[in-house]
Amino acid sequence: MSNVRAHRVGEQMKKELSDIIMRELKDPRVSFVTVTGVDVTGDLQQAKVFITVLGSDEQKEATLQALSKAKGFIRSEIGKRIRLRKTPDIFFEFDESIEYGNRIETLLQDINKNER
Repeated sequence: MSNVRAHRVGEQMKKELSDIIMRELKDPRVSFVTVTGVDVTGDLQQAKVFITVLGSDEQKEATLQALSKAKGFIRSEIGKRIRLRKTPDIFFEFDESIEYGNRIETLLQDINKNER
């Protein structure tokens, strides 16, 4: 039962995080960020936020550092928007699944071209 609640809280956090990052953060290092998912633990104490960033590796690292610095502000905003007893700790990570999927797609296309 708690997994269902954790999933619902994660989905709500994903919506709110997208809005906060897009509208509230004024850091110029944070641009072209997409929140792809939020995994919340069953006890709602920690949340792992998966993001994708458009740009070079340096821009990605700068964005991750900026989000880590703004973690307190983001967490307080989440606490205001979502009614929970305790706001989960937030950890940001890059979502590698999209790049991985694109890599598999290009490999499959190469195999199909070679068979013809």
